[in-house]
Amino acid sequence: MSKKLVAYFSASGVTAEKARALVEAAGADVYEIKPETPYTPADLKWTNPLARCNREWLKKVKPALADTNANIADYDTIFLVFPIWYYTAPLIIKSFLSAYDFSGKKIVLFATSGGSDLKKALPHIKAEVPAAEVVEGGMLNGVVNFDEFINF
Repeated sequence: MSKKLVAYFSASGVTAEKARALVEAAGADVYEIKPETPYTPADLKWTNPLARCNREWLKKVKPALADTNANIADYDTIFLVFPIWYYTAPLIIKSFLSAYDFSGKKIVLFATSGGSDLKKALPHIKAEVPAAEVVEGGMLNGVVNFDEFINF
């Protein structure tokens, strides 16, 4: 049996709730991906062109991580859970992926979104970790039974 980790980023709490349900269903360990400087509600107001999320996206800034204590080497399968921002993964996910060696790991992508899917996130993440197997897990919006998502 492979050892599993749910690594997640959540700015508003919606994705965190789904990640915790996935942890329970998979019997996985959990790691929260946190920015060194937490996001405030004003930082996330994408309708404001000066909001932090927009400035980071336009400049392709990879936010600094609060820590790098995920012990990726201990896991075979990583369920990577994040909200969709700008039709793909938030740039902090790139920060997380570049902080560790994912060689030989299986990374299963899960996301939450108000209307987008994983189509653009998948190739972006594959490009960040070419030595890992990256597969699409699914969108977690509205999911109640997580058992169907853990057989990877």
